[in-house]
Amino acid sequence: MAEGDSLVSVDYEVFGKVQGVFFRKYTQAEGKKLGLVGWVRNTDRGTVQGQLQGPTSKVRHMQEWLETKGSPKSHIERANFNNEKAILKLDYSDFQIVK
Repeated sequence: MAEGDSLVSVDYEVFGKVQGVFFRKYTQAEGKKLGLVGWVRNTDRGTVQGQLQGPTSKVRHMQEWLETKGSPKSHIERANFNNEKAILKLDYSDFQIVK
């Protein structure tokens, strides 16, 4: 596999006006569009967090989306990414919104 096609897993948390603006729904849709798996949920701190898994190049695209785009009514202050690691297989079969 090419470098951009190896599988990677990364956790994320997005700060700003990201709750009550359909951020989770748009994140799920964008993840599915890119062929990624993982999850997204609101936190009690007013942030959105989750995990992305998929080909490195697609995960990078999604990271940029989480940092700069989001849902139309969101206002992103910043996005943190951590616990990035190479994986041999995906841990999820879909991209889920977790309550």
